[in-house]
Amino acid sequence: MEFLEQYNLSGLVIGMATFLIIGLFHPLVIKGEYYFGVKCWWVFLLMGIGATVFSIMLENLFWSTLAAVWGASSFWSIGELFEQRTRVRKGWFPENPNRKK
Repeated sequence: MEFLEQYNLSGLVIGMATFLIIGLFHPLVIKGEYYFGVKCWWVFLLMGIGATVFSIMLENLFWSTLAAVWGASSFWSIGELFEQRTRVRKGWFPENPNRKK
């Protein structure tokens, strides 16, 4: 941490980590909708609430920011999950033939 602060790299690392977190949530939404449909929205809600509360509890700005990004990405993924259902209906993504409707 001291290294990041000494060389003013905290913002750069937070930016890169944010990019990676958002990139992680994209396949989570796609796979979640494929295997579970939109019924798994509550998992993203619980992750978002947990990460937001964790962010508030953390004193270190670096880790608090990353937890907040995780929480915001979780909340955003709820809407993306329902959008993914629309994309599947349009034929842009494959539908799981084994999942019961």
